[in-house]
Amino acid sequence: MKTFLQFISEADRDYRAERLKLYGGKNPTPKQLAARQKKVKRVLARRKLEQDGKVSKGDGKDVDHKNGDALDNRPGNLRVMDRGKNRGRDNNKWRD
Repeated sequence: MKTFLQFISEADRDYRAERLKLYGGKNPTPKQLAARQKKVKRVLARRKLEQDGKVSKGDGKDVDHKNGDALDNRPGNLRVMDRGKNRGRDNNKWRD
């Protein structure tokens, strides 16, 4: 089954509207605030490993949080994985 975004061409997408829906504007909902916090922590984890020389921009690697918690950026919880392998893992702690 195709999702809504699969019917839209790349030129017709409104990335700004998608970002605002996900992360909120000036008055975000609690769910949007949580999404913002997770994004910030993921970016900080990536930057930390870039500074350490473990990853670089465009290398096809992801920073994996071993315990699945994007807010946990302890050095022992972070590792570098191939993008496809990391995104294929079932490491979503929010699922029952």
